[in-house]
Amino acid sequence: MDTNKITITTVVHATATKAWDYWTSPTHIVKWNNASEDWHTTRAENDLQVGGKFLSRMEAKDGSFGFDFDGIYDEVVLNKHIAYTIGDGRKVIIDFEETDGQTKITETFEAENINSIEQQKVGWQSILDNFKKYTEDNEK
Repeated sequence: MDTNKITITTVVHATATKAWDYWTSPTHIVKWNNASEDWHTTRAENDLQVGGKFLSRMEAKDGSFGFDFDGIYDEVVLNKHIAYTIGDGRKVIIDFEETDGQTKITETFEAENINSIEQQKVGWQSILDNFKKYTEDNEK
């Protein structure tokens, strides 16, 4: 099966240590993990280790729709690399690369077959942009 892969990226004005903490801590995840203002993450769980599970409950603020985004970690390299398998079997890889106190985050994921590649890219990039803004706006 030939799977389309989508790659998105951003540069966060923060160390890899801070970016990693904000990316992986449920306390922070619920504050940045949404693609638009009319959505939010109401709950997050994260067992950050190989074989560990994660879950983010994403809901429309008007209560019209919600879903669990969950999966299992395949690889974890502290402050550098995360790979996981989403509940539907798709693979995701995230790399954190720090240079001069800034961290480039590159996220590559296998596309699903429901929404267009462009819609998926825009949605995931919006979440990544929210992460960047949240991380840069908040001191530890």
